[in-house]
Amino acid sequence: MPFAQEQPALDLDLAFFHWLAGPHVTGAAGDETLVLDELARLMRDPHTASTLVPRVPAVIPQVLRSLRSDAASSVDLARQVAQDAVLVAEVLREVNSPYYQPSSPVRNLEGALLLLGQNGLRMLLARVAFRRIISLQTSRLARLVAPQLWNQSEKCAQAASLLAASHGADPFEAYLAGLMHNVGLVVALRVIDGLLPTGGLPDSDAFGLRLVHAARLISAGIAGEWELPPAIGHAIAHLGDAATVSTSLPAALGEADRLAKLHMLAGGGQPAFVGAVAALPAGLRQVYDTFNDTDNTNRQDA
Repeated sequence: MPFAQEQPALDLDLAFFHWLAGPHVTGAAGDETLVLDELARLMRDPHTASTLVPRVPAVIPQVLRSLRSDAASSVDLARQVAQDAVLVAEVLREVNSPYYQPSSPVRNLEGALLLLGQNGLRMLLARVAFRRIISLQTSRLARLVAPQLWNQSEKCAQAASLLAASHGADPFEAYLAGLMHNVGLVVALRVIDGLLPTGGLPDSDAFGLRLVHAARLISAGIAGEWELPPAIGHAIAHLGDAATVSTSLPAALGEADRLAKLHMLAGGGQPAFVGAVAALPAGLRQVYDTFNDTDNTNRQDA
């Protein structure tokens, strides 16, 4: 289900970067070289890069390992999750939201498991964990951009999980890759905040493309630091590669990333993006339309 070939000129990565950064360019652009050199260093040093964002809760890799074991029980899973009290509180708050509509209040992890099942719980765990990573920012630019960045990450994860089967990929690994792929962009924004004056964000096409590429490789390196399945880092590093085999996790993630960006950009009503939506093949349009359902539910929950 590739994107329509009649839309080759639409560079969604670049358009999304300009859309994300545009409101925050308020003065003369700072030195691009300073930023790009530091990002190149962090690409080679994923451990240091990982210190620039909150760490993924240790329970997530533990849960992933348990879910691969036939011997793991629901009790074991709940016991592991219970190690992170903040994560437990967020899971219970979300599972009691209108999105899940429980018939009676869910008061513990065992109840969440009964409502969601193991697969549903692990997806919810991943979502609340990564929302903390992207949203809890202290630097100015990263904090301002975080809501839009999380919105795109969540949409990408949702689409990737839906597209995974058609590409021969694991739906949960695709979901995690969608949540993870923007973490490097958070790092890049923190680097910009540290090196450039307020409002000095460069927004040239060349800088935007190089920043997006570097951020993607930083995300892939951090995924390895956090002991996520190797397929996730590989998919992020090769997202959008022309040589990527069509039946693979990178291909599913690439399509999901483009759909999520297109949905956010088309919301502004620009004809090029609205036209690209109209040109989507039927299968991709069906996935795209699920974003509207999710947005409606989130507004009800707000």
